[in-house]
Amino acid sequence: MAATGLGFAAVSDFWPLLVIAIVGTLNPSSGDVSVFLPLEHAVLSQAARDRERTAVFARYSLVGALAAGVGALAAALPAMLAAATGIPVLATLQAMFVLYAALGVLVALVYRGLPAARAVDAAPAAAPLRESRRKVHALAALFSVDAFGGGFVVQSMLALWLYQRFGMSPAAVGTLFFASGVLAALSYLVAVRVADRFGLVNTMVFTHLPSSLCLIAIPFLPDAGHVVALLLVRSALSQMDVPTRSSYVMAIVTPRERPAAASVTAVPRSLASAVSPFLAGYLLSVSSFGWPLLAAGGLKIAYDLLLLAYFGKVRPPEEAARQSQNPKTTVTREP
Repeated sequence: MAATGLGFAAVSDFWPLLVIAIVGTLNPSSGDVSVFLPLEHAVLSQAARDRERTAVFARYSLVGALAAGVGALAAALPAMLAAATGIPVLATLQAMFVLYAALGVLVALVYRGLPAARAVDAAPAAAPLRESRRKVHALAALFSVDAFGGGFVVQSMLALWLYQRFGMSPAAVGTLFFASGVLAALSYLVAVRVADRFGLVNTMVFTHLPSSLCLIAIPFLPDAGHVVALLLVRSALSQMDVPTRSSYVMAIVTPRERPAAASVTAVPRSLASAVSPFLAGYLLSVSSFGWPLLAAGGLKIAYDLLLLAYFGKVRPPEEAARQSQNPKTTVTREP
């Protein structure tokens, strides 16, 4: 993180910046697609009991979403600083990358403070995928479809479309992303209660479907006010699958396979989400209609329906335990 931030602050030519972007840790949207994610998921799943696991992942996602929201709000700082001091905007933008590098150093210090010995003692030795291989590979393929669709509407592409279509300034877009991040963060807490009542997969699918329909509707709206309103509605629904998805993957594999399962499901998502912004940029260069939003909505709806079809009856342990107490309900553990 530190090297990536300093590289972006010091280099101004396109091709060196492209290399730094590919090798480094910057993400075109908020959220984490780095090596941190699978390792943290494995550690968190070992630290929580089955009934608490989704709530732990919700709190983990909540903190990340709130921090990302504050970061989006800070997108207005370079322009404000340039206007107040007369410093060129390019210099203030470079200063933001220096701040990113400083945050990388802070993250290193935080990680050094984690109780590594206790985490190692509490967790069983990691193992490659064996008995859970088929389920994890199927989930990885489905999550890749979702991530590919999401790549069409990463924040950078969405900001470009809002500027092209309605002339929205970076400050206005940053404020919108901040509000979206807060709504998404609050939805994580709601997702825990919904999942406890209706199940993890049902929560993932039936909160995701309306948000995808919002994406499809947005390009047809005539003014920025209605677009912003629908984007906020989508933000309140679309991220409920984040803690539930993480909890579900960790729940349906054996404890020894959790690090491998987290990695196998995370890496294809990262690769898929890296391809679609290129296609979204091309579509926006051809037309300002909003074709990337239509593509994202359609792909995400396909993901939701496939996930429900293949994993609707694959229950995590806490749901299987509850359903076993109900003789009217049949529990199936394999897709």
